[in-house]
Amino acid sequence: MTSEARPGNRSAAPDGAVLGALAELPCEALEPSLRFYCDGLGFRIDEIGPADDPSVAELSGHGLRLRLVLGGRGPAGVLRVLSADPQGLCARLMAAYGVRAAGADAGADAGADAGADAGADATIGVLAPNGTVVVLARADLPLVMPPVRQSRVVSRISDADAWHVGRAGMLYRDLIPDRQGGRFIASHIRIPQGGPVPDWVHYHKIRFQMIYCCRGWVRVVYEDQGEPFLMQAGDCVLQPPEIRHRVLESGAGLEVVELGCPARHRTLADHELSLPTGRLRPTREFGGQRFVWHRAEAASWGPWRLPGFEVRDFGFGQATGGIARAGVIRRAGTLAPGSHRHRAELCMLFVLRGSLGVRLGTEQPLELRPGDCCTVPSGLDYAIEAASVDLECLEVMLPADAG
Repeated sequence: MTSEARPGNRSAAPDGAVLGALAELPCEALEPSLRFYCDGLGFRIDEIGPADDPSVAELSGHGLRLRLVLGGRGPAGVLRVLSADPQGLCARLMAAYGVRAAGADAGADAGADAGADAGADATIGVLAPNGTVVVLARADLPLVMPPVRQSRVVSRISDADAWHVGRAGMLYRDLIPDRQGGRFIASHIRIPQGGPVPDWVHYHKIRFQMIYCCRGWVRVVYEDQGEPFLMQAGDCVLQPPEIRHRVLESGAGLEVVELGCPARHRTLADHELSLPTGRLRPTREFGGQRFVWHRAEAASWGPWRLPGFEVRDFGFGQATGGIARAGVIRRAGTLAPGSHRHRAELCMLFVLRGSLGVRLGTEQPLELRPGDCCTVPSGLDYAIEAASVDLECLEVMLPADAG
């Protein structure tokens, strides 16, 4: 590294460049705070002064830089610390440094979002000697599946308040507003304007996730799945747990349906991996599942589980080890009368083309048109009583063998 490129060389930095950042924390007594942060939490002293009577200390550790200021102003703040054993760390800190437990509500706001997503106890913590609330959380948050709470849901594309603006200006429509008790999330997503998508390499802590392209095209890239490729209308991908991926660009008018389980899950950036990786490993497993890119133009049709229909199956059953199946169904003959039941934790129907008439229990038949969606709870008698000749309907079912 040349001297001109060395970090901290102010003469080489452009005017107004950010050269560093520290979180400043006030303290009434410097020495006990230094012992707590350095000996207790594993930070190290980078700078301290003045030597004869220190009043400022700069610390670094765990990717953070702290500045402790004797008699400083401002709030003491909240520091989130990750540990394999938060309760054990809490007990050790209290015994070794005489600190007390933080109130249950003191760190709740700071840890609610990240901790609650994975069911972790984000409120355990201690009050540091300088008054900072140190929230102690699990470093590797477990994936927690909410219990199955099925419900009958009908989402109409014609609903006046169906759409809202989400991240990066994309339009979102919630297909399962009650989230089935937090078990599932399904979204109809639109990108009105095409062009580059402000995305980055990331992955999800998730049990199941799929994306179906309803309209338009999108260019994506996945870890160890070769070069970037175009998903087009009718295509679908299975995103196995923790596979790194990135959305690169889309055409105007893109529409996709995305379904994930559980509803609240962690999305993490990977700043180290560059995509594409230059490798093609179609049999590689991620969390026990394989990546699938189902291409509509090369797909074949086969019998569906109900007479009068055929299905373009995406191959998710085998790729997920039986966790889920999905496909597009279409009319292929005479409809057979009679009701049916399933044993699935989720059965979702999303009409892509044409119309579908469904009777749920003893209710009046529902007529579902393009963009309409419904969920059918298990154990409920249902019947498909009508289907237009041009019907195409996306069906997603978990698990795969519960039909």
